[in-house]
Amino acid sequence: MSQTAAPLSADKELPFARAAMAPPPKQMSHLGSFIAGGLAACGAVTVTNPAELAKTRLQLQGELAKGGQVKKIYTGVFQAIGTIFKHEGIRGLQRGLGTAYVYQIALNGCRLGFYEPIRRGTNKIVYGDVDHPGSVATAVWAGAFSGVLGGCLGSPFYLVKTRMQSYSPVLPVGTQHYYRHMFDAFGQIYRKDGAKGLFRGMDAAIMRTGAGSSVQLPIYNYAKAFIEKHDLIGDGPAKHLSASAISGFGVCTVMQVFDTVMTRMYNQSGQLYKNPFDCFYKTVKAEGFLALYKGFGAHLLRVGPHTVLTLTFMEQTMKMMKYFEGM
Repeated sequence: MSQTAAPLSADKELPFARAAMAPPPKQMSHLGSFIAGGLAACGAVTVTNPAELAKTRLQLQGELAKGGQVKKIYTGVFQAIGTIFKHEGIRGLQRGLGTAYVYQIALNGCRLGFYEPIRRGTNKIVYGDVDHPGSVATAVWAGAFSGVLGGCLGSPFYLVKTRMQSYSPVLPVGTQHYYRHMFDAFGQIYRKDGAKGLFRGMDAAIMRTGAGSSVQLPIYNYAKAFIEKHDLIGDGPAKHLSASAISGFGVCTVMQVFDTVMTRMYNQSGQLYKNPFDCFYKTVKAEGFLALYKGFGAHLLRVGPHTVLTLTFMEQTMKMMKYFEGM
């Protein structure tokens, strides 16, 4: 006797219906990404600010001296850090830290927080799918564009930070600007040069952050993917640290020349340099091409750990923001 198949009950149909109607995965808000990126960078800069200070003074030492012939106060990153600590104490080593926090929130909040939305939006335009893996070109574009946005927003803070770090009552190098704090700096600069003065050197900052940002996250993501593909390191902090270290070295190598030019543009008084290209030309003419690599060791000591710490901390701050956003 043949049997007619019984119709599926509503309960049996429900899982398929739910699967078909399942909403797309929820994405973190732009604000959440901004906060996560900024917090991660602030944690990192607390550790790396002394190396940044040493880099700034090494880059300004012997500025435009013919052939770079000048009595050197600072001879290397560790000697510079030790000398500054000896004569200025821990407060001297952490000059400009408060301004550095604000700058990191502005720069990295944009650079790290907006990277993924820009990449996904670019993939939507180019490939018609936000979830498309994209290409190296779209990753570099997203990194550079998010970095430029952050560089523009953070430029006045980096200007003040650079001037505060170059100042020393004992062992000065470069033009000296004395500011009691960040707000005093903004007031002095505005009274002397107007609003335009607050954005002096922003063109150099765009070149620097664009160059660094174009490689930071792409190198990190591809290094992590390579490690995972070949199962070189198990999942956990070691994998993130390794990928971050590779990314940090790449960032420093690409960004060094632009960083030196930007430091000198920010710290100048008057019109010593008309623009980044003029600064590049005058520096090379007076001190030689290698002058653009002054402070490279300090830069590497700053960028390497900073990148490692920022990207490692961001793994945690992203989780924290996802928790607060109910993801």
